[in-house]
Amino acid sequence: MKPLFTSLAFACLAATALDAQAQSSVTLFGLMDLSIGSTKAPGGQRQSGVDSGKLTTSHFGLRGSEDLGGGLSAVFKLEGFLRADTGESGRFGGDTLFSRNAAVGLSSQALGSVMLGRNTTPLFVSTLSFNAFGDSFGFSPSIRHYFTSGTATGDSGWSNSMLYASPVRGGFKFGAALATKGGGNGLSNGGNWGLDAGYSAGPLALAAVVQDVKKDGATAVADTRTWQLSGAYDFGVAKAFVQWGEVENRTAPNTWRIGGLGARVPVGAGALLAQWGRVLPDAGADRNTLSLGYSHNLSRRTELYAVAMRDRLGSLPTGQSYSLGVRHRF
Repeated sequence: MKPLFTSLAFACLAATALDAQAQSSVTLFGLMDLSIGSTKAPGGQRQSGVDSGKLTTSHFGLRGSEDLGGGLSAVFKLEGFLRADTGESGRFGGDTLFSRNAAVGLSSQALGSVMLGRNTTPLFVSTLSFNAFGDSFGFSPSIRHYFTSGTATGDSGWSNSMLYASPVRGGFKFGAALATKGGGNGLSNGGNWGLDAGYSAGPLALAAVVQDVKKDGATAVADTRTWQLSGAYDFGVAKAFVQWGEVENRTAPNTWRIGGLGARVPVGAGALLAQWGRVLPDAGADRNTLSLGYSHNLSRRTELYAVAMRDRLGSLPTGQSYSLGVRHRF
């Protein structure tokens, strides 16, 4: 009986372990992006060397879920940026440890999910989803024109925020973000909000988003209202992207219209990338940015890339940048 009892005990322990694994999970993940190249902004000085995050900002994180039964789960995210060329945390000096996402919430198969904490904004997700270079701060004209060109304000993530994402029904989905007043930080103490809606079926994808950022008197960031319409269509031989939006600065005041066209063309084990964007302000100089590149997959998680960008701002000397790099996901 003893061997039988021992076998039954081990079977019970194995079943318990498998059940616990099915009920709860935690995943460690991240991305390292390092390149060598040269950067010259319009009218600026050329800088060369090794850089982190030119194609995708290097990051790491933990995410997990617990099955609560009845289609309901508890979920969390802890995600931080890093500068892999120096080993420093954050995107820049003073950036918080988990500035990418730091949130906990509930997810329902029937009702969607609600997350509380620091959340990536709908505008940032829409912008990166509908251009050939994704979330590249180094080379995506779309990301650069909305988030580093002095147009939209409020960062790519909001602290002290609530984020709702609906389930997908017939290809349609919608969401909302709210950053509460107070909280003692410059990213949310004026009361920010964002709304988004999208549709995806087969080769077609569409999205619309609006964002309002309002700061109180204690911060120097401008009040802005941003809207954006985006679309993508996968023709098989190429995937095309289009974006059009507007940023209204109610503090300056000024208004920028921002457009973009792009394509991703599969070639062998990689893809050719092309994205053009233009910023048309009511006051100030126009901006035209064109990026071209090629990414080559060495495996499912590792790729090599070569990218070049031409950036023209008014009458300033044209900016020209390029990078050769490796991107690895884990």
